[in-house]
Amino acid sequence: MFILFFLVWVIFNGQFTLEIAVFGIVIAGAMYWFICKFLNYKPGYDLFLCKKAPLLIHYLITLIIEILKANGAVFKMIYSAEYEPEPAIVHFQTDLKTTFARVLLANSITLTPGTITVSLKDNIYTVHCLDKELAMGIDSSVFVKLLERIERKD
Repeated sequence: MFILFFLVWVIFNGQFTLEIAVFGIVIAGAMYWFICKFLNYKPGYDLFLCKKAPLLIHYLITLIIEILKANGAVFKMIYSAEYEPEPAIVHFQTDLKTTFARVLLANSITLTPGTITVSLKDNIYTVHCLDKELAMGIDSSVFVKLLERIERKD
């Protein structure tokens, strides 16, 4: 996270000089100290993210693809004259163990057009879908499978 803070500092400055680098190190260090002290961030999270980076990048690419596919489905649904959407509320449970994976799944569902996560309590999700077709297979979606792989891999 420290490196990310430093890189953002350099990018926002638009140039790289010794003064900017030194001041950036100080600012990035202060930001890193702040999040560790007050936002319950631990340096172990950096190691976790580095170890999981390839799978997280794969997850991000999959999320973008699913968002594009859902955009097409919703667009087709909205602009079809004879199609009448049937909204649905779906409840399902997953076997995800970490809060990180559960929240990532809830956010991914919300980012996908036509669905929104209404509630997440323990491992039980409540999702509103624009149409009942969008709800089919949501409990065993590609997101759930990838997050289970992320949790499994050590």
